[in-house]
Amino acid sequence: MYTVISGTNRKGSNTLKVAELYVQILRKKGIEAGLLSLVDLDVHLRNESIERIEKEILIPSERFVIISPEYNGSFPGVLKSLLDITDIRQKVWEGKKVLLTGVSTGRAGNLRGMEHLTGVLHYLKMNVHCNKLPISIVHQLIDKDELISDTATINAIDRQLAEFIEF
Repeated sequence: MYTVISGTNRKGSNTLKVAELYVQILRKKGIEAGLLSLVDLDVHLRNESIERIEKEILIPSERFVIISPEYNGSFPGVLKSLLDITDIRQKVWEGKKVLLTGVSTGRAGNLRGMEHLTGVLHYLKMNVHCNKLPISIVHQLIDKDELISDTATINAIDRQLAEFIEF
């Protein structure tokens, strides 16, 4: 099972829209994929919700796709807190494969944040795929229906996912 993580807790974020697109493309490729949104998730203390997510989503997942927005030149604290709050590192993260995509309204597509996140994920002994896709000016790629319809972006995501499936 693949899990796509929308790496922010901001409601209505562009990150969530990109994460939903990844789930759609994976499913079109015949891959079972779920979506984990961090909206309304309390990651400051271990609680029943975190334990349920570990048991039902994180531990069973074989691969992760993390969509991370740029927050102050890095990645969101809520995403770091999720990684930190999990109790069973070996079962949740260690040895699993992960694909990174950065999103930003600027021109770098969160390149710096993906590198910071890569360091954390390597510490957790995860296998990070080399094709990290920066999606820049994401707000300009979303159409009036709140969807990403930019052909070049969709093609880049499709290629990235094809590589990750073979990884």
